[in-house]
Amino acid sequence: MADLNGLKLVNDTYGHCVGDDMLKCAADILKKSCRKEDLIGRWGGDEFVILLPQTSRRKAEAVSTRIKERCSKANIRDIPISMAIGIACKEKPGKNLIEILKEAEDSMYKQKLTESRSEKSAMVSTLLKTLEEKSFETKAHTRRMEEVAVQIGERIGLSPSELNRLKLVITLHDIGKTNIPEEILTREGPLTEEEWEIMKKHPETGFKIARATEEFSHVAKEIMAHHERWDGTGYPRGLKGEDIPLLARIIAIANAYEVMTQGRPYKKPLSLEKALDELKKCAGTQFDPELVEVFLEVLEGIIK
Repeated sequence: MADLNGLKLVNDTYGHCVGDDMLKCAADILKKSCRKEDLIGRWGGDEFVILLPQTSRRKAEAVSTRIKERCSKANIRDIPISMAIGIACKEKPGKNLIEILKEAEDSMYKQKLTESRSEKSAMVSTLLKTLEEKSFETKAHTRRMEEVAVQIGERIGLSPSELNRLKLVITLHDIGKTNIPEEILTREGPLTEEEWEIMKKHPETGFKIARATEEFSHVAKEIMAHHERWDGTGYPRGLKGEDIPLLARIIAIANAYEVMTQGRPYKKPLSLEKALDELKKCAGTQFDPELVEVFLEVLEGIIK
């Protein structure tokens, strides 16, 4: 049996049409890796069953190796194709076929538990790389955001584990933008109403990506909330005040400060004084007013 890794992640990121392309690619790999007499069928959502008549375990393992090798050379939208494979053999005539399928499935799931986390992490890394290539979400932007956010976090007494979560949210906060067209992400002028609606979906997409990945699921809510506003006029859920997760409130300030002071190709950077004025002006509406005060204290210490 074979299980296609990351199908839910691809469906949530790029949509079911791309997920279907991923399934077709996997099916093609299986066909090319097997013999004419072998039978291949889709067993469930992301699972396939392969029947290999008159085949020893050694030969079945050779088929598995061919599948793995072909997977290593294939990708959809730069997302690598990978499958967990389980093998079971009918070595006694009286053995029930359902029992053999169950053995193969159990073997497949054991392999999936071993490989799934690293495979999904690799997929997320690929998504981040894709985002960096087609937008302004660079490593430098992330580093500058992190410097600001961590100083706020330390000032308010976040624990080391919470500071690590904060850094992770910063790394992943805009990962939902990976399926937004590049022309929208890099538009120098204002977006149309339709384009803005597309842009506003990225926190929810980011939430789905993080939730589908065990290693990142514990920051999914913060990713979804990083565009919420203190006064409840943000998106996607219109959360207000302390209903917005604390780490998301910190990131909102760090992100705004970084964009204002560094600028973008379509927007000139503001002076430090003007950026601080803007933060003060938006305290209590866009930003948590207490966190703004903390950040101003942090900056005052740096300037001195």
